[in-house]
This record gives sequence, C-alpha cells and structure tokens, in this order.
Amino acid sequence: MKFDYPETKKVEVVETIHGVELIDRYRWLEDSSDPQVTAWDKAQNDFTDSYISKIPYRNKIKDRLIKFLKIDEMSIPEKVLIGERILQYKKSADDEKWVLYTKNESSELEELLNPNKWPQDETLHYYTASRDGKYLVYGVSKGGNEDPVLKVMEIESRKVLSDSVCGWMQYINDWMPDGSGFYYSCKPLKGEVPDGEEFYWPAVYYHKLGTDKTEDKKLYYDDKVKENWYSVQVTEDGKYLLLHKGQFYKNSIYFKELHETEFKTLTGDFDAEYQAEFFGDKIFICTNKDAPNRKVYVADAISGYEQSKWKEIITEKECNLEGFKIINGQLYVTYLKNACSLIQIYDINGNYIKDVCLPDVGSAGIWGRQKNSDVWLWFSSFTLPSSIYKYDAEGGRAKQFFMAGIEFRFFDYETEQVWYSSKDGTKVSMFIIKKIGSKPDKNTPCFMYAYGGFNISITPSFSSAYAIWLEAGGIVAVPNLRGGGEYGEEWHKAGMFEKKQNVFDDYIAAAEWMIANGYTCRDKLVMTGGSNGGLLIGAMITQRPDLMKALYCGVPLLDMIRYHKSMLANIWKEEYGSAEIEEQFRYILKYSPYQNTRPGTKYPAIIVTAGINDARVDPYHARKFVAALRDTNASDDPILLQVQQSSGHGGGTQLSILAGQSADKMAFLMDQVGMEF
Repeated sequence: MKFDYPETKKVEVVETIHGVELIDRYRWLEDSSDPQVTAWDKAQNDFTDSYISKIPYRNKIKDRLIKFLKIDEMSIPEKVLIGERILQYKKSADDEKWVLYTKNESSELEELLNPNKWPQDETLHYYTASRDGKYLVYGVSKGGNEDPVLKVMEIESRKVLSDSVCGWMQYINDWMPDGSGFYYSCKPLKGEVPDGEEFYWPAVYYHKLGTDKTEDKKLYYDDKVKENWYSVQVTEDGKYLLLHKGQFYKNSIYFKELHETEFKTLTGDFDAEYQAEFFGDKIFICTNKDAPNRKVYVADAISGYEQSKWKEIITEKECNLEGFKIINGQLYVTYLKNACSLIQIYDINGNYIKDVCLPDVGSAGIWGRQKNSDVWLWFSSFTLPSSIYKYDAEGGRAKQFFMAGIEFRFFDYETEQVWYSSKDGTKVSMFIIKKIGSKPDKNTPCFMYAYGGFNISITPSFSSAYAIWLEAGGIVAVPNLRGGGEYGEEWHKAGMFEKKQNVFDDYIAAAEWMIANGYTCRDKLVMTGGSNGGLLIGAMITQRPDLMKALYCGVPLLDMIRYHKSMLANIWKEEYGSAEIEEQFRYILKYSPYQNTRPGTKYPAIIVTAGINDARVDPYHARKFVAALRDTNASDDPILLQVQQSSGHGGGTQLSILAGQSADKMAFLMDQVGMEF
C-alpha cells in the first residue's frame, strides 16, 4: 500500500564541492530550532505512532520489555581509597532510574542520591567520592543530553554545597588526595568561542572547595587545535599527577610529582595510543605503538621514564589486549580472544600466573585497588544476565555475589560462533544465538545487529531486544565487522577512511551467509544498527535494498558530506575522513547514504530514530534521509521516522520510556517479517 505521509517541502540548495555539483533538497530540516522543523517532527511522530499503534502486540512487547528492564540490579560495591565507606548503584524492580547508596563497612546500605525523586527527565550521570569518602561530586543530566551539571555533596550530612564550576559538559577528573578540591573538565559556553565551537576547546580546571567558580584555575587546554582534549588523574598513592592529551585515537601522557610545576614527558607525541598506571615509582604502560594488539612495558618514574628505557614485560599476542589494572600488587590483563573476554594475571615483573576462571564464554571486566585484596569481576553473555562475582585470587575461584533475576529461559538457548568470507575473502566472525538443538530453517525470522567502527568491540551480552526476538521463535546474528576493535588495531584500520566500504561488505556478506546456509531468507531477515551502526544501515538500504525485509536505523550518521559541520562531529574525521579534503570527499560520496538514494528504487521497510537531545549526532541526519527515501521509493513498504523528545544518543532516560521506544522498534520489525508475540 502507498502511504499518505506528512508533507515535506523541497527547498533546493545547490553547491559545488571539489568540482561536483550536489543538490540538497532538505537542508531546511537541519535547523532544530526552526518552528517549521518542530512542527514537521511532530507530524512524523504522530504518523509513526499511528502506524505502530495498529500492530496488535506492540503493548504486549512493551510489557515484556518492562519485565526485562525493571528488575533488581546492582553495581560492584566500590570502597574509597581511605577509610571504610562504600558506594554502590542499586535499582529495585520499582525504580525507573538507578539509585546511589552508601555505607560504612559494618553498617547497612543507606540511600545517598535517588534520581527517582528528581524531575522525570533528570538522571545521575556520574559520581566520584573524595578519597576519604567525605565528599561526593556528581553530575545531573536532563533527557539524555550528556551535559551534566556538576554538584558537590557532603556525604555524612547529605548537604548539597553551593559550589559550582565553569563551562558546560562538566565532568570531574579527580580529587586532590586531601579532599580540598578537585580537577574537572568542561567546554566553553556559547559566546566564549566562535559560534558552533562550544562543542570543542575542552579544558581542565581546578576548583577549591568553598570558593566561587570565578576563582577556578584553567590549567590544561589547547589554544590552536579545537579537537584536542585534556584530562588529569592523581595516582592511587597520591604522589603523582598524570596529564593526558588526546586526539581521538592517539594520545600523549605527561607526569609530575603532585606539587611540582614541571611535567615530564612519558610517551611519544600523538604517535600511538597509551594507557599508564603508576605503582609506587614504577610506571606500567600499555600501548599499540609498533604492536597493533598492544603490549605492556614498565618504566621507572625517577630514573628511567624515557621511552628508550622502557622494558617490555608482556609481549604482543595474537589476541587483542584491551587494557590492564593493578589489583593487590598484581597485573590483571584483559584480552579479547575471538571477540570474547580472556583475563590473565601476571606478577609485577610480567610473569604469567594464571587465567581468571570465567563463568562462561562472554564479556567480563575486573575492578579493585592496588593495595587491597578485594577483586571484583562482572560478567555477561548472550545467554546469561549481567552478574557480579567476588574473585578469590589465591584459590582461583569466582564466587557469585549477584545475578540479575530476569525471567527468561536462558538455558533453552545456545550461542555458536561461525566464520564467513567477506567480499574480498577476509574471514569474519559471527555469533548466532538460537534455540538449543535447532537446525537451520530458511523460514526462521533473523534479527541481525552490527556496528563496525571506532575500534569498538561488539562482544556477548544479554539484550532484552534479543530475548524478545528469541521468545517469538526467531534467531539472532551478531557479526564482528571490520572497523571494530575485536581483533586489534589492524582490524580497526581495515574499516576506516577509504576502507569504510569493507564494513558494509562484511555486513552484506554476513546476511548472504545466513541466507545461503539456510538460517533465514530475505523475507524473514531484519538488519539493525545505531550511531555509526546507523550509517551501516543507511549503506545497507542504499546499496542492497534487495537483501532484507526490514531495517532499524538508530541515531544515525547519514549525510557524510556535511556530518563534520555539526556539534562535535569534526573529531570523527579521524575515522571517516572529511569532505573538506578532495581525496576523502571522493570516497565518502560513493557511500554516503543521503547522497545515494536513487529514484525508482524499491526500498524495504525501515524505521529511523533520532534523539532531540542527542549531543553527538544531529537529528537532521535522520530527518533528511527519511525525506529522501520517501521521495525516491518505488515500493509499498513503510518508511517511518521517530524524533524522540526525551532522549539523547541512547540511555539517560526513564526505563519505561526506553521500554516504549524499544517496543516500537521491535513491533515494527516483527510485524514486517510476520512474527506473532
């Protein structure tokens, strides 16, 4: 059927870039402050709501999602560095938002901050306690906007102090060891820099408790390159201050004794990615310099910190080293092996001790202090909910501390990992989650999700969306595309800049493999992705509209010719390149979804979402792309848009709102492939 979509006017903007004439008919949709655009958004939302409300099981899906999301949960209990105070996130089944609790070691948990008592759109973005547990710095965000307002509380009295700080996007870096003040980072306010550049020029300030923000000292910043960022960190023993200077994937680290004035240079200048942790006067450095899968060095902070004097203690391996943490005087090193977590323990000299025994194949992380024997482990997989374990390093056993009580038949499902060939012959791994013992059946609805960018690894974790799909009789497929971090920096580089097409080819090949091997068919296949993965979905529908039945495209980048001109997006030129450079413009134009909609194309069904409070990706990408798809579409399949009014780039809102948004997506996709629920 044809749809009577809300009217979208065309206002042609013609420009020539590097000798190529481009016509943009929907540039007027870029201005979110324009009342016409606000009215257009409302009309789109009303149309989409009307369409989805006719799917009979949409509300049933929402109710099921709420049961997945509104459960008892908790975080690892984190003890402050000095004293007995513990801070911990918890959420009961009745809570819409996470609550921060505190206690001393012998007391019971007491509520410290409860965002459920705040205005509906406010959430607790972060918190950091002073080392002695006397004070708390925390950030309050609205509607997922990633613009936290920094506040200070005296924990014992629960008194919120009058202290405030400079700028916007206010984030604490670290406390001074004596709790007299803290370092924080922020961005300049509108009017302090040229228009639009308030998303850049981040700086580190120091705030002394009890003083006015006008007295805050602006310490570390760049006055030449607006994209460079800075952060500081005080070592656990309080002796040293580390200064990190970053440029997206590459960074430099400097250090000094806390009360000295001159920094010493630890690493190269933007020649690689570095992580450093001090343990006494020893510096442990993890880097991908000359090691795409990373290695670990040790240096002496007093006499041998120069790079030429570093000593390699953990060599590069075939699997990707994600990072390390010093806990109770030992190195806990986290690897990714075939896109699953592997944690190994080494002594301080780099001698291997043993692997940490994990509950299953999945995703894991470790937490603890340098001189405390408590070792905490978190774990999740496609078929196990998020759980917390207390790790006994001496006995080599992990004792379960908490597991989320989700009503789902986890043990009815299994995960298998397959490898398939992409267009250029590269082998790519993919997880398939399905009913135990089930055989491939081409009539099975298949939900595919992928990302493929920014060195981000997609590893096994429980998903309520996957669970809904599995309960309805479908299967889930999650390929690890190039551009991600699953197999090290070379894997990432193989999906950057002029090689971005490899990412799209990998996703196409994954879908073709699923169909060729009888797991599903075109009319039962849906493909999904968000953010950079939304760009992926834009490429899927414009390059292979014949491949799938329906798609979900969340908070996407889609006009890649202009993406770098809005918000903070110019920092992503280190991943995609920029149309400002002719060579990069040529390859970006070939795949940019907005510029590659073609009249007369039969596009499959798609729902595109954007967040009006998104601080990363401007909602205009979603608006313009939907308008262009509808204008060129020759099929009878729906093309829907939701501009979500209480959301940002994902998260940061009430669970019932998240459940409703997810229910709309899942109901739309399930309806398209003929599923029931």
